[in-house]
Amino acid sequence: MNAEIYLGRERHIPGLTWLATGKVRDIYAVDERRLLFVTSDRVSAFDVVMDEGVPFKGAVLTAIAAHWFEATRDILPNHLISTSVDALPQLDARWRERLRGRVMLVERAVPTTVEWVVRGYLAGSGWKDYQREQAICGVALPSGLQLASRLPEPILTPTTKDTHHDLPLSADQARARVGAEVFERARRAALALFARGSSLLEKHGILLADTKFEFGLRGDELLLIDEALTPDSSRFWPAAKWRPGANPPSLDKQGLRDWLEKQPWNKEPPPPKLPAEVVADIQKRYLEICRLITGRLPEGAHLEGAAR
Repeated sequence: MNAEIYLGRERHIPGLTWLATGKVRDIYAVDERRLLFVTSDRVSAFDVVMDEGVPFKGAVLTAIAAHWFEATRDILPNHLISTSVDALPQLDARWRERLRGRVMLVERAVPTTVEWVVRGYLAGSGWKDYQREQAICGVALPSGLQLASRLPEPILTPTTKDTHHDLPLSADQARARVGAEVFERARRAALALFARGSSLLEKHGILLADTKFEFGLRGDELLLIDEALTPDSSRFWPAAKWRPGANPPSLDKQGLRDWLEKQPWNKEPPPPKLPAEVVADIQKRYLEICRLITGRLPEGAHLEGAAR
């Protein structure tokens, strides 16, 4: 795979029907049973997509998501069928090469209207909520916790799935959205997936501070969908550099958020132009977490190289 930055702004792929575009992924219909997720190199922060892409980012997200889908099938089935472009005979040679490493052929499912966020540490918006209310999404927490403190136990802090800014939900509000039975299955699955991810990541010297999961229904069956435990959906910290009271360096896109917080920007489109060094820093973080989790880098990627 070459280092072309694939932003997916041209939505026509021969042989497929474009259905939707998210912040990072483009979704195409393959047939009545299957969808194709194409993961671009787009990067977003504060629910706004930046104008610049990050080389290899789509391949990193696809490789990490596929790794976790396989590693968690015993907890909950998921929607992944294949990550091979060769599973799509309708693609011509040019598109196969262009999309190699960034596709997921998946089973169709009906997504729930909730994003299932699990937190193991105090960070980000959770830290801000704790300072204001000593609680997150209605979950009361002990007094005296600091920034980056480990929580007594992981907590579920669901949010909406709005097209602009996600909004926090209490457990009762999330339950009302999806129904009591689906809520309980999703709650148990989210906490079990977080525990599995935390345990496996700690073996690589990584702390899982928080993450979000998405679930869908195929008939009555609950599936893990979208992605799982990637640097787009998670906050990863090097365990050796963690201490309560300070934000540890991260192996995700927190560096982008930190840079944007220093800019004169109201967090609405259009976003600021990203300097080359910021793009290179994001790329380095993503490649490093990909190597740590999957044991390899995307074809053609080099950790020591800057964005190209």
